[in-house]
Amino acid sequence: MRGFNIEKTLTHYNIKMSSMLSQKVLLWSLIFLVCKANQQSEYLYKFIQSKRSQQKPSHVESYSSTIVDEHVSKVHVVEQQLRLMEDDKVKALPGQPKGVDFDQYAGYVTVDSKGGRELFYYFVESSLNSSTKPLILWLNGGPGCSSFGYGAMQELGPFRVNSDGTTLSLNKDAWNKVANIIFLESPAGVGFSYSKNSLDYSNIGDNSTAKDSYIFLLNWLERFPQYKTRDFFIAGESYGGHYVPQLAHLILSNNKKLKNHTRINLRGIAVGNGWIDDNLCTKGMYDYFWMAGLNSDETHEGIDKLCDFGNFNYTNECNLYQSRANDELGNIDIYNIYAPFCNSSATKTSYSGSDFDPCSEDYTNAYLNLPKVQEALHVKPTKWSSCSDLSWTDSPASILPTINGLISSGISIWIYSGDIDGRVPITSTKYSINSLKLPVHTAWRPWYTGKEVGGYVIGYKGLALVTVRGAGHMVPSDQPYRALTMISSFLLGQLPPQLNS
Repeated sequence: MRGFNIEKTLTHYNIKMSSMLSQKVLLWSLIFLVCKANQQSEYLYKFIQSKRSQQKPSHVESYSSTIVDEHVSKVHVVEQQLRLMEDDKVKALPGQPKGVDFDQYAGYVTVDSKGGRELFYYFVESSLNSSTKPLILWLNGGPGCSSFGYGAMQELGPFRVNSDGTTLSLNKDAWNKVANIIFLESPAGVGFSYSKNSLDYSNIGDNSTAKDSYIFLLNWLERFPQYKTRDFFIAGESYGGHYVPQLAHLILSNNKKLKNHTRINLRGIAVGNGWIDDNLCTKGMYDYFWMAGLNSDETHEGIDKLCDFGNFNYTNECNLYQSRANDELGNIDIYNIYAPFCNSSATKTSYSGSDFDPCSEDYTNAYLNLPKVQEALHVKPTKWSSCSDLSWTDSPASILPTINGLISSGISIWIYSGDIDGRVPITSTKYSINSLKLPVHTAWRPWYTGKEVGGYVIGYKGLALVTVRGAGHMVPSDQPYRALTMISSFLLGQLPPQLNS
């Protein structure tokens, strides 16, 4: 890399930037650069920057591994369980196409009977041999974004919303081809999930989210007892890098501690483009900007020299270079650096499965606010939105200690990464995993869908890193067939296929 005079460059750039030395303003500047960006991804970035502006983060991992017993369902009468399950059955979603060959359920599960805290779920059984297929819980991130609106309706679920906002098309690469899937809107205040106690919305964090999700699972399994002994997996993306490992930790901890509750048969977790470590993910993001040709050499060298990511030491000079890096990106979708923006005048009429419509979030919002749709989903009338502003109270700076603990438990752990996501890029994921210093069991190699390279994989002791070629932040949206191939291998306990295997 060619050298340059940092002091001279800073002086020149300070002419425009001297009025922006407020750290908070600088750190939030990128939020407004992206037109019509995916809200889940924007909420993640806004949240991480707010953590930086408020205080110096701590690497101390702190969240509860216990539950409040009185919130767990005590209903054990089979007839009552069957009635609750049948009440949640969705006869048909408005506008769904012909050929739906699976059962779907939706409704509320109580996680705090005294406070009136209710979490909404949407459950689809597998279209092929559902009685023998495993169970997956899917969690989108934010924090504060909907697993139903994103995961179910735009990513791995059985349907896509058409451009008319009123009808649906089948997703031929839906994950319920290989599993039964629960999409959970968590915590309360997200999507259709709610609490009768408004204070719950200002007392939310990693601890309470993991706890409520665990209680949800215990109570859901009482409603669907046929799944109590089924192999269970947790998957998610984005801030799911917190949600998924933390919930897994809580399940394993309580499987050992509690004798009077259902033992959840957790077999593995999969995290996509997950925010795992504040320091390493931030460093990886700016390194990716440069390596992808989105930043100049001078800007990258300034960040490299002036930003002490290891100690979270962000000086004014460091912030100026980060702001400059953000400016240099231009008007692109940083969550898929090659994707077009939504152009409502050139939309399709139905989902073809060949590519992802960047206006899908608009269609989903329109569809889920239709009264007849909400009635079919058994929810109270609600102004549904894809993401919600929540007052977050706790968020460890690193989830790596949690992942390390899960490795020692022996469950399957996959970290996967779409390779054209600029917000939580492959460099961030690699830096995070490399810091664990795990022995390599399977050397880096390509994996295939047919004769095409689907991505790359490396197997470590207790963990696999999988990349998905041509996918951004929302892997199942950008590369549905490759994502289905990947998750199918994960559920089988095998690395993604080699050529002609």
